[in-house]
Amino acid sequence: MIISYSKNFIKQAKKLPHPIREQLTERIIRFSTNPLDPLLRNHKLKGAWREYGSINVTGDYRALYFLRGDEVIFDHVGTHAQLYE
Repeated sequence: MIISYSKNFIKQAKKLPHPIREQLTERIIRFSTNPLDPLLRNHKLKGAWREYGSINVTGDYRALYFLRGDEVIFDHVGTHAQLYE
């Protein structure tokens, strides 16, 4: 599995508070080891976001990704409210 990050994701991640960024890094490492780890609560989204999957970073923060072949591209990160407004 190849993991990549969009420019948008990198920009959003840089704006996160330091503890959330650390948690994000830990969750992406966990995802790369086992995408189905129950702690991640990995799930496909519906509606306008149907091309995306979501993992929990913290109780309120999510990281959204999509698949392109064998590549996972993280594209958005933020709170539930920021992402799904």
